[in-house]
Amino acid sequence: PDPKAPEESVQETLEAGIKLAHEAVKKAAPGGGTTLTAVLVFGHRMTIAQVGDSRAYAISSKGAVDLLTRDHTLVRRLEELGQITPEEAEVHPQRHDLYRALGLDVPAEPDTTTTQLPDSGHLLLCSDGLWDVVPAQDMARLVTSEKSLSQACIQLVEAANAAGGPDNISAILVQLPG
Repeated sequence: PDPKAPEESVQETLEAGIKLAHEAVKKAAPGGGTTLTAVLVFGHRMTIAQVGDSRAYAISSKGAVDLLTRDHTLVRRLEELGQITPEEAEVHPQRHDLYRALGLDVPAEPDTTTTQLPDSGHLLLCSDGLWDVVPAQDMARLVTSEKSLSQACIQLVEAANAAGGPDNISAILVQLPG
């Protein structure tokens, strides 16, 4: 028998889950907040939902890096408006001030996109504790040089700690087919 088609799209389902997570964070940690990046893969398509400055990257098997998300920081917004340069943004003292995150007093409105899954390589989901201290090309080198996904994640965390480890460090790797 044919399974019943879902009444909500994948994007709507992810957005509803993020809104529930937002309310749970507000209740469990008043005045606190966190970021979230999620990827749901169906066949050859992926849907990404993101709030804050945790990121999703596509890393090809040859080491090319493609940032798939957009940070919800005040400094990133200034950069988008052309008020500061990317170089100024990298060292700006307020580069981690979020205008969107789970648990804030404003609604958590995720950026949600559906796109074609890359042909091969990896997806890397990570917190700013990793991407802020380990350059993208170094992350790609570590991901593509390890045979084991768990070992690659360990290497990424160790690289962030070796670079000073000033923040929480999270890394999730997904091997893409192909």
